[in-house]
Parts: sequence; C-alpha cells; structure tokens
Amino acid sequence: MPIGLPYSRFTPDASAYDAIVIGSGMGGMGVAAILAKAGKKVLLLEQHYVIGGFSHVFKRNGYEWDVGLHYVGDVHRTGTLPNRAFRYVSNGKLEWTSMGDVYDKAVFGDEIYDFVRGRQQLKARLQTYFPAAPDVEAIERYFQLLDDVHALHPGYFIEKALPPFVPAWIGRLLQKKLLKYADRTTLSVLQELTSNTRLIGVLTAQYGDYGLPPAQSSFYMHALVANHYIEGAAYPVGGSASLAATIVPVIEAHGGKVLFNARVASILVSGNTATGVQMADGTTLRAKAVISDTGIVNTFLKLLPPEVAQKHRLQDVLQPLAPATAHVGLYVGLRQSPEELGLPKNNYWVFPPNYDHDRSQANYGSADAPLPVAYISFPSSKDPTWTTRYPGRSVIEVIGLLPYAWFAPWADKPWRNRGADYVALKERIADTLLEQLYHVEPQLKGKIDYHELSTPLSTRKFVGHETGAMYGLAHTPARFRQRCLRAHTPVRGLYLTGQDVTVASITGALLGGVVAASAVLKSNMLSHIVRETSA
Repeated sequence: MPIGLPYSRFTPDASAYDAIVIGSGMGGMGVAAILAKAGKKVLLLEQHYVIGGFSHVFKRNGYEWDVGLHYVGDVHRTGTLPNRAFRYVSNGKLEWTSMGDVYDKAVFGDEIYDFVRGRQQLKARLQTYFPAAPDVEAIERYFQLLDDVHALHPGYFIEKALPPFVPAWIGRLLQKKLLKYADRTTLSVLQELTSNTRLIGVLTAQYGDYGLPPAQSSFYMHALVANHYIEGAAYPVGGSASLAATIVPVIEAHGGKVLFNARVASILVSGNTATGVQMADGTTLRAKAVISDTGIVNTFLKLLPPEVAQKHRLQDVLQPLAPATAHVGLYVGLRQSPEELGLPKNNYWVFPPNYDHDRSQANYGSADAPLPVAYISFPSSKDPTWTTRYPGRSVIEVIGLLPYAWFAPWADKPWRNRGADYVALKERIADTLLEQLYHVEPQLKGKIDYHELSTPLSTRKFVGHETGAMYGLAHTPARFRQRCLRAHTPVRGLYLTGQDVTVASITGALLGGVVAASAVLKSNMLSHIVRETSA
C-alpha cells in the first residue's frame, strides 16, 4: 500500500473550530477522527514535519524504520475493542497482519522462552518450561489474576471520561476493585505466587512494553500488557505509517484539517475557559474545545499561561507523577531481503542470565555495564508489503532503556551537532546493542550496511517529553491514584487525550482519544464504536 501525504503544512486560517487538537500521536489522530465523524469542525496541529507521533516512520539511505510502533495486541481479532476502535477511526482501511504463533521470545543467556498466542497455549507452554508442581500451580494462579484484571477494564475507561460535576465517590467506586491490583507492584504480587525468581523473570519479560521493572511497576499495568498480547500480536500492513495514511483521510473526509510544521506556543484561556491557541508565528486560532495530545506535563506547565497553572496549583497536582524511563533506538539496515537473511517475525527480549530485572537495571550505571534489556524487532519481516516497497533490503530495530541523565549534558546542544563526546557515547551504546542482536541472530555479523542510534534527546526534540521518555509518565502504583489523569482538566473546554489519560501503548493512546471524545461530546463513544462496528 503506498503511503502518501494527505495533509498540509501550516497556513494561517482565521476560521473558528469546534475543536483544535494539539499533537498528532495516536491519541490526537484518534480523537480528531471521532469528533470529525460526529460532525465537528476539527483542526489537528502537529509541530513536527511528519504526522503520526510515535507511529510515524523515518527514512535514511534507502531504508525505512518505525519510531515507536512495533507490534499491537488484539487488533487482528474481529470484535475486540482494539480492533473495533482502529476500524472506526480508519473507516476499516487500516489492515493488520498476524505475527504468527510466536510473537515474543525472551532470551536469558542461552535460555529461550517462547510467548505463544492463545491463553491456554501460553499457559501450557510456560508449564512445560516450569514443570515442578509449585510452579505449575503458580502459573495457574497467575493466569487467574490476569482474568480478574481483564474483567475490570470497562470501569477504568468510563471513570476517565466522567465530567467534573459527577461526585468523586462514583469514580472511586468504579476504580475500587481495580486499585486492589494497581496499588501493588508487579513483583510483590508475583512473589505471593512463587519464590522462583527464574519464573518471575520470564513472566515479566515484557516489562519493556511499559518501561519499568517488576519492583517499580504497577501490577495492573503489567496485567494490561500481558492480556493485550495473550491472544497474539499483529503489525500494520504497509508499516506504521499506515496509521496516519488511513486515519488522516477520515478526518479530512468529514471536513477536518490536519497540518504539520504547526507548533502551538500556548493555549488561550479567558475566564478559566480555553478559547483557542496561539501559534509560534503569532497566529491566533479559536475553538470551542482544545484537546492536547502533548502529555499532561507539557499541557499544564508549558502550554497553559503561567497564571492559569498557578491558579489551579498544577505544579502540585503533577508532583506525584514521575517520567517514564528514557530509551535509545538503534536502526539497522541490510542490503539483503528478510528471506535471504533468515530474519524472523517474532520480537526478542534479550536479558542478562540472572533473571532479576530490577537488579539488572540498578547495576546499569554506565554504557560499559551489562545491558539490562534489549528489545529487537524485524519490521521488514512483519510487513507483507515490504519486499515490494524495498526489494533486496531489510531493517531491524534494537531498543534499550537507560537513564536520561547520561545525555543531559548535551540537552542544549544543536541537533546532529552535539560534539565528539556525544558521538562516542552513542557509538559505545550502539556497539552494545549490536552485541545483543548478534547473540540472537549471529548470521548478521558483517552484513550490516547502515546503522544509526537515536537517543532520549531525539525524543525530547521531536515529541517534547523533557526527559526523553517514550511512555510519558511512569506506570507506578502511584500513577493509578491520580485523578488528574483523565480527559477533563481544571480549565473548561480544555481536554487531555493520549496515553497519559489511559496507559502506555498505541492502543492505550487511541483509547485515550476515545475517552477524550466521550468527554467533549458528552456521550459514551466506546458504546457508539461498538455499535457502529458490529455490522
């Protein structure tokens, strides 16, 4: 499927809008599409020169890489909520291809554990890896916990869209059972099931999907991710750029407009009501509603006027929230096809052989220390259109989690001109990530044509997250207690969308858009989407 550019550079337009959406990540595109289909006049503004947020791609030296979308769970199964939501915002044009029976492989030294699709199949596979009676029982109890958490999803999302005038006790009632799991760390819950650290290490091998090791992450977030992929994973046909290429035309077909190179300088507020935005070039644009997909921290502390933030004590509101872990991404290009290289569809999670993710993260004090986790993805193997679009070429992405502080000394240096020390640090990290790649696919040694490393400073520049965190806010137990993480804000007519409203992931961001649209339209759009996609 060819990927076009059905959107425009920013040009001033004095028209008033029903809604202005700031940021074109999945939460921004999603809410814009839903509102446009509801008959609202929508303007979507993106500061970058590419639409899509973490779902966009970039191209270099004849290669194309994903930036943030590597696989998605439950979208390839008709009737699931993710499947319905993506179908709705793309008018059914966005296609998915299954990654097969094994979507993830967890690698601890020379030991490999397959994550197979299907709840019963995965349970059975894990029990073959851990056949001792106590471990078999622990795995049974673990899957029961996943079932228990899965049943709580509707209340979580409904509570996020409740308007401010609804009594707080109703929201607490909706979340009461959920907080039983959200208030505890993943490690504390699993340690009640088993004392086998090896089993715990394997069960939490996907912790990179939400960015925090077991002793720091909320078990609710862990269970969400485990349930998300448990029936298998899929990849967008045509690559992750297909999201913007199929959703933007829906926005425009319903009278909306999508603009890039359109940086918003501030949100306009009059009498505690959002009235529009002021652009970086001084242009003023008016709207009945302003919806921010830039993250709650950027919205409250960078886009709102200081006096408004001070009036509502927003700095204090944000105090309990911490940024997620920063990340680096190594983008690899090879001048052979995926078939010639024997590249798999499945992802790898590569770890040290100690099975203790928290200890590995704590010991990662420098670029020369053992890497605590590397995620390896093969988009050219996943996408059935790749060989047509890029014959005789392959790409690989290797991602690692690491402290933002390593890169802070260069934060104010110009992009792509940060000096020799910065380049040297990048090369050391790239070499470490390549070692992980060669560990699982040794036939690739000597065959790499091109590689490039992005750092947290790239995320900081292009996405605006101050500490380069792909997931925005850390998914700690404290996060799920914060009532500020919802669609409504203290400023009338100002709404939040995206993963800060719900949880990390492309799907989480889209459901954040559904929640935001529900708040703006004063209607349960989850139910509406289910009805509209039932035919």
